[in-house]
Amino acid sequence: MISHRRWESLDKADIGWLRAGYHFQVSPEGNPAHGALGSLIVWNDDEIAVGGGFPQHGHRDVEIITYVRQGVLGHRDNLGSEGTIQAGDIQVMSAGAGIRHAEFNKGDVPLRIYQIWLLPQERGGKPQWGTRTFPKSDRSGRFAVLASGFADDKEALPIRANARLLGATLKAGESVRQPIDPSRSVYLVVASGRIEVEGALMGALDGAVITNVDAVDVSALEDSELVMVEAG
Repeated sequence: MISHRRWESLDKADIGWLRAGYHFQVSPEGNPAHGALGSLIVWNDDEIAVGGGFPQHGHRDVEIITYVRQGVLGHRDNLGSEGTIQAGDIQVMSAGAGIRHAEFNKGDVPLRIYQIWLLPQERGGKPQWGTRTFPKSDRSGRFAVLASGFADDKEALPIRANARLLGATLKAGESVRQPIDPSRSVYLVVASGRIEVEGALMGALDGAVITNVDAVDVSALEDSELVMVEAG
């Protein structure tokens, strides 16, 4: 079963330095049809202007994955961690018992990121931060696991959630069949390009909930970048 969340149907915000589209409902006034999906509770499409960013603020008991689509993300937190994340790479922050951090545009072009929040398997614990480079060539023509809460995904950044994040790049005309655990739900977003999923068209920035299937067939109608979360 596939339920589409087209870009036009998403709740939006524009506060000058930040323009955002929300794949999941973030306030009681938001789209009630866009509820959480298992442990996946937030997927924000953020565009941060040059010189803009989120000042230091706190989180706890949430796993936050940031997927950088364009530009350079700067990170700084009260653990002493500091870093820059380039387009195509990701960072993972396990908030645990509590962490405070700031994120900002460290480049000279608008910063475009996905902010993905997952509920942890257990509350509390020591907060952690990490980042890793994932060359897009490694996910050409296939879905590669980028972050995971499963021990078998040894090359992925670890998270403390019953979920995994995958990414793929497909050239126009390429197709991929991705196995899915039928007990899990999938949220798929087209970061760029245009694809066909089980016969249905999806354009750039569209999302889709995929449930009760053991595999999904994706065909690229043009060069495309895809991001997917499989959540329990």
